[in-house]
Amino acid sequence: MSFKMLSGRTIPSVGLGTYLIQGRRTKTVLDDALTLGYRAFDTATMYNNEHDLGSALNKLLPQHNLKREDIFITTKLYPSDHGEKAYEAIRTSLNNLQFDYIDLYLIHWPGVYGVPRHSKDNLKLRTASWAAMVKAMEEGLIKDIGVSNYTVSHLKQLLDNNYGVKPVVNQVEWHPSCHQAELKDFCDKEGILLQAYMPLGGNGNINLIKNSIICDVAKRLGKTPAQILLRWSLQQNIAVIPKSSSRDHLKENLGVDFIIPDDDMAMISKIPPEKFDWDPSDIA
Repeated sequence: MSFKMLSGRTIPSVGLGTYLIQGRRTKTVLDDALTLGYRAFDTATMYNNEHDLGSALNKLLPQHNLKREDIFITTKLYPSDHGEKAYEAIRTSLNNLQFDYIDLYLIHWPGVYGVPRHSKDNLKLRTASWAAMVKAMEEGLIKDIGVSNYTVSHLKQLLDNNYGVKPVVNQVEWHPSCHQAELKDFCDKEGILLQAYMPLGGNGNINLIKNSIICDVAKRLGKTPAQILLRWSLQQNIAVIPKSSSRDHLKENLGVDFIIPDDDMAMISKIPPEKFDWDPSDIA
């Protein structure tokens, strides 16, 4: 299953989040992932694993009879690299990944490290970052560009200053305890694909996996709680990038070809709110 982005290109509906996957085990995890059918891999400069990911994929693709165009790589701009640093940051990520192009490059965070959250300099600098990303895309270094952790307000500002290129993706924290109807409606209207990070509720956090509603639905449908959580997002046309390094969990996270009944979807959506990661709501 895949989703068509605003650009017309497609992105696999389930990708592999690679946060905390580093060093020698990177190759083992990616080997398992490719064997199981993963074709989309999500990283970021902040994760400090672009080089590990690129080295592993360059070795593994021939072993799996795959070419560069068979996989989809996303990486992101470090929040301190906004503005005049952005173009060079893109080239650094490209060199780290050791490929000729990046499939999807995102602004990781609408704010700038070192700049007060309420300062208008955040808008000025991220707009300059977008201009650098458009330039890199025109040069063929990037296929598509998008954002992460953007609110409706941030998206509206970007659409007013987008240098002729709209974001194809907005990657945000999204799970039954953290979802925003206004953001979903706006992205749907503008043709921007929402992609869920932390779709299982965050690294090491078991609140959702152990939630009684999730567990009851999982038992009734003969699925695991993780599969219910992923399917809940996918059924709303939201792509997911769960993080996993266990082969069993990697396989489990691909087993999402089923339907959650509407009543259960509604019940899951009413789980009390809880946000586990960054809150961009007060970034100017």
